[in-house]
Amino acid sequence: MNATDVIVRGDASGFAQEINVGSHRLTADEPVELGGKDTGPSPYDLLLAALGSCTSMTISLYARTKKWPLESVTVNLRHSKIHAVDCRDCETKEGRIDRIEREIHLVGKLDAEQQKKLLEIADKCPVHRTLKSEIDIQTKAI
Repeated sequence: MNATDVIVRGDASGFAQEINVGSHRLTADEPVELGGKDTGPSPYDLLLAALGSCTSMTISLYARTKKWPLESVTVNLRHSKIHAVDCRDCETKEGRIDRIEREIHLVGKLDAEQQKKLLEIADKCPVHRTLKSEIDIQTKAI
């Protein structure tokens, strides 16, 4: 897999950011209520979009490989901060943690076992695995 450089530029006067991903151009910003101008999705919205698109692609690829009758996939996602004590399956028990809620709607004449397997496959999408793993981010000034 070839890595594509992602370049993000913004001036210090606001939150709006110009994002270049190869030949693609995007904008990120914060909502007005958080001090932005809402000229693009927030960073967390972009994170959810990455997870949702990866989930849909992974499920669709698996179904195509198996020749299952999947017609479409819709992934709805929400991000929030919760108190760690409210998460019974989390190792962290103090402070607040991030929660992502993901709902997957599968369209097609799938039986119950196929649907169950596709929901298991959702957790195998590379972005999901990255978010659940230890991440080493190395930063330097240039």
